[in-house]
Amino acid sequence: MCTAATYKTKDFYFGRTLDYEFSYKDEVTITPRNFPFHFIEKGNIDTHYAIIGMAYVTENYPLYYDAINEKGLAMAGLNFVGNAVYKEKIEGYDNIAQFEFIPWILSQCATVKEAQVLLEKISLLNIPFNDQLPLAQLHWIIADSEEAITVESVKEGIKIYENPVGILTNNPPFDKQVFELNNYMHLSAKSPENKFSTDLNLETYSRGMGAIGLPGDLSSQSRFIRATFVKMNSVSSNTENESVSQFFHILNSVDQQRGCCELENGEYEITIYTSCCNTNKGIYYYTTYNNHQITAINMHNENLDTSELITYPIIKEEQIKMQN
Repeated sequence: MCTAATYKTKDFYFGRTLDYEFSYKDEVTITPRNFPFHFIEKGNIDTHYAIIGMAYVTENYPLYYDAINEKGLAMAGLNFVGNAVYKEKIEGYDNIAQFEFIPWILSQCATVKEAQVLLEKISLLNIPFNDQLPLAQLHWIIADSEEAITVESVKEGIKIYENPVGILTNNPPFDKQVFELNNYMHLSAKSPENKFSTDLNLETYSRGMGAIGLPGDLSSQSRFIRATFVKMNSVSSNTENESVSQFFHILNSVDQQRGCCELENGEYEITIYTSCCNTNKGIYYYTTYNNHQITAINMHNENLDTSELITYPIIKEEQIKMQN
């Protein structure tokens, strides 16, 4: 499964974990401004905002998992199995295939508010990319430095939720994820006071006891609560290094370790990669399960006015610095 997060210091940061038992040939992919996007029902967009993100590139098409554009708008798709419903073509709507959704929004919109205008007339098509790639059941978080929303395509249609915490996991639907936070309003980063009984001399015996009850399991609802608590209580300076470091610490709080989530086929779900994007500077940072060293790719170090995709295979091997 997956967790997405936002974080703001001097700049705005956006990223996610991708948790699964296997990966495709994932690459950090830059789509320059003149790469022609072809949409099944909407034709071509030949000139657009440049995009950087993690994608599986096949048939010269970037299937983005998460991405930002040069204007600072960010978007990620997370598994939403059992709830996602896509439609047949509906007249009068912008009919966009599920795999076209991220390019459709990020190629044209600079802000969440601009994205919401497109979302008012969108319907997501039940068309897979090809016969080898099944139709992914997803919901999405779209964010900029001012706000975030969650978008879900369900049997009732497109639902758009304000996302005040800037966090998204998988199931249940987002409104239920947020409602569950009501059960954890007693949690605190501070040490607790004895409210159990004035007749008992109860004392704190450890630091961190204010967070007793914070879920520690790997389910999507528990990861939502834990990531929200960590993000909402995170403190760092405004420097790039400390902001990026803190962002990875937020998402590391919901890491999936090999062996802890066994699937029916005997394989294990792990955190394949974790990303962090500085949306102001256009820098995509990432780590992988076997490589904890942060790697960075700056979209503005490339020629963004070309028409060919620019890809960087992710570094998967552990990079260990020997100090002696």
